[in-house]
Amino acid sequence: MKENKINDMESCRLCPRRCGVNRAAGKKGRCHTDGRLLVARAALHQWEEPCISGEEGSGAVFFSGCALGCVYCQNYAISRALAGQEISVERLAEIFLELQEQKANNINLVTAGHYVRQVIAALEIAKEQGLLIPVVYNSSGYECAGTLKLLEGLVDIYLPDFKYMDAGLAARLSGAADYPEVAGDALREMVRQQPVPEFDSRGIMTKGVIVRHLVLPGHVQEAKRIIGALHQEYGNRIYISIMNQYTPVDAVKEDKLLGRKVTKREYEKVLDYALEIGVEQGFFQEGKTAMESFIPPFDGTGVIRRESY
Repeated sequence: MKENKINDMESCRLCPRRCGVNRAAGKKGRCHTDGRLLVARAALHQWEEPCISGEEGSGAVFFSGCALGCVYCQNYAISRALAGQEISVERLAEIFLELQEQKANNINLVTAGHYVRQVIAALEIAKEQGLLIPVVYNSSGYECAGTLKLLEGLVDIYLPDFKYMDAGLAARLSGAADYPEVAGDALREMVRQQPVPEFDSRGIMTKGVIVRHLVLPGHVQEAKRIIGALHQEYGNRIYISIMNQYTPVDAVKEDKLLGRKVTKREYEKVLDYALEIGVEQGFFQEGKTAMESFIPPFDGTGVIRRESY
């Protein structure tokens, strides 16, 4: 069993912000959360990549808070911890097992980095009690490689974003000029842990790394730069998921670029480039993607135990 020092939140350094806040004493860090474990939704989710969701769905557990804080965030209600219910580590372990009973293809930990100690404890409990399905770590990509090392042997699939190669853009849109370097180091650690993609007989991924890039309006060259760098370093050892589902939120509606959706032509240019450089293992989105399709209601579904009578 891994050493689990939940009290390291007394001077929290779990994420790249390394804010040092005493979350254990109720202070909120850059992740907008304190030491409580807050979950906004735990349910079958159909809108991940096909090899993650499959027909049955992914067992998505949406954690409250986020260390990155993008100005265009479409999960604002949970990234700023405006939604979420406090639960115990033991209840989180039960949730994992309940999702397995619902035939989830995997346990999908959505933005869990600032709760990594509680997640480790819950996974260890659940695995001791019969959790067998793969565990997916679904992340912004802005992670400490050292924190990820704590998850080795517990996470089967890494599903990070890679948002920026341009430090100036990362600073302007996410307040994180170090994003390219930090995300690059994090991804190397993820691939070190899961270097070979594996699938079951249904085509559901059981091990591996899928890197997502959300194409931003007016930033085709940035998207090409990211895809090119990923393919050059990893080839077909990773899958690349190229997403066109960007939808403007109120905070950026006056921005001349971020205030609009990605055009069909912009997205096609990115896809054409990926094919041109030889990306063979990847995913793209067809047709018009609706924001509502990908963002479920963060209403506490599946979080609190329902007693039977």
